[in-house]
Amino acid sequence: MSEDYSHLRFQCQPGCTVCCDREGWVYVTDEDVLRISEYLGMKLADFEQNFIYRTKKTARLRVPKNANCTFLSEGGCSIHDVKPVQCRTFPFWPELIGSRRDWFETGKWCPGIGQGGLVNIETAKAQADEMAEAYPHFYEAK
Repeated sequence: MSEDYSHLRFQCQPGCTVCCDREGWVYVTDEDVLRISEYLGMKLADFEQNFIYRTKKTARLRVPKNANCTFLSEGGCSIHDVKPVQCRTFPFWPELIGSRRDWFETGKWCPGIGQGGLVNIETAKAQADEMAEAYPHFYEAK
């Protein structure tokens, strides 16, 4: 039986930052950290100290007191050109493209889901693979 992706419609909506304003963490790869620190013109150690929280298996952006993301401003993402894999690949995460139910649940708050033409499934799968490769501890076989 083949997988059905006929429900995968998505078009990011102009000016929308709903996904950025959701409660939760933004995980980053070492490559993300390096790229963002260079983009901001900061020394890597300074960027790490000010913006990154690390555990044994993960690194994530620190959450500021009165916002969900330090880099979200009224005009949108201030690091849009170098945003983390997690942000860049949304909504094409493995758990979303692999589950019709999860896709439509996310569509309840994401105004881009269900908009536009059908998504090229190979492109969506490539982004899902990138997400899984960037954060393997989230996608390990159980």
